[in-house]
Amino acid sequence: MRRITLRSLLMLLVIGAFGLLTACSGSGGSTPAGVPVPPPAGQNVQPIAVNGGPLGNYTNGAFVSVNVCVPGTSTCQTIDDVLVDTGSFGLRILASQLTIALTPLTDSSGDQLNDCVQFLDNSFLWGTVDAADVKMAGEVASNTSIQVIANPTAYSIPTSCTTTSTGTGTNEDTQALLGANGIFGVGPEPFDCGSACDPVTVATSGQPPLPYFACSTAIGCNPVPVSCGTLCGDTAIANQQVTNPVFNFSGDNNGVIIELPAVADAAATVNGSMIFGIGTQSNNALGTATVFTFEPQTDNFTTTYKGQAYSNSFIDSGSNGLFFPDATIPVCPTTPVDLSSFYCPPSNLSGLTAINTGANNATNTVTFGVDNTQTLLNNDPADFAFSNLAGPLTDSFDWGLPFFYGRNVYTAIDGTSVGSIAGPFWAY
Repeated sequence: MRRITLRSLLMLLVIGAFGLLTACSGSGGSTPAGVPVPPPAGQNVQPIAVNGGPLGNYTNGAFVSVNVCVPGTSTCQTIDDVLVDTGSFGLRILASQLTIALTPLTDSSGDQLNDCVQFLDNSFLWGTVDAADVKMAGEVASNTSIQVIANPTAYSIPTSCTTTSTGTGTNEDTQALLGANGIFGVGPEPFDCGSACDPVTVATSGQPPLPYFACSTAIGCNPVPVSCGTLCGDTAIANQQVTNPVFNFSGDNNGVIIELPAVADAAATVNGSMIFGIGTQSNNALGTATVFTFEPQTDNFTTTYKGQAYSNSFIDSGSNGLFFPDATIPVCPTTPVDLSSFYCPPSNLSGLTAINTGANNATNTVTFGVDNTQTLLNNDPADFAFSNLAGPLTDSFDWGLPFFYGRNVYTAIDGTSVGSIAGPFWAY
């Protein structure tokens, strides 16, 4: 991946712990989810829901159902409660949730191909790269490379995968740790590594980087370059990299639109839609949305907050809050539950503003709020959608799922175009 995402899964523990408190009961000041705007009709519309996930304890996570099939067959399985993530690329499914048998891909020596993806919350996912047909709404991504998340028994996971930027990482290879049955990465890239991992590039640069390894009981696991095919200029080897399934759809394959209704502070559940394609049908036109282009090498744009410009900022539905630096907002305490990844101001901070600027110089001012995380969870123990959940982050602004409430957010994929506008870009 060119950019890793922040997914603070502390919230998985928080809801369970705060659900035991009795100081406040009911939904407090929350508002019901209400009746969402009816989803647009079409074969390119997939329902999504913020509903707590498979264990009923995931805050601000948007979940979707994905139909996975053995390639070219009718042997299929629907996997529910897969996290929608516009900050990563490719479908990743827990092996424990699969009842159909998919076949792992191999390299030229017959060794099993494995993938490692790391996240900023000191977690990682490890598993084989398997071929599958991915079906959603009326769309099909045939023979697409996905990751099947599982802890191997025949060999050890390489230390370069288990060691993250902040130390030994957490292997989220179970439903309890991941809080989902998988991740549906629909970010602005077609592959999870791209040309950086392709043999053509690696032959020039030398050592292949993460995330791919060739593994066997005889050799263990060694880093290996993996082709991303003709899009990366590799005409000799077909793509095997974990692929954004939308990019492999036969149509409506240039991006996605996430549509979620507004949330006034808190709601028990929120229902919305993920629409495939941008400007490909009558239900997915850009309309009056502002387009923010960015360099594909970074997948970032600039957010200016309190006079400080953060050029490595991004929009990411896989983040469960708004994360940004502000030393004037108190961080939550570590007891009785460690909430230090979130802000706890003494009162709700409404009317905060930040300006987003794209590489095309398009600008937009966003107004948002920050509430006390501890108070939110105390007052609304049965709610899973929070519009004012936020936390600290160094040197960038992460527009997580609260940003999506009440907006139609477009993510266009690199290597595609929407009319005369080349991807990648965000729009809203």
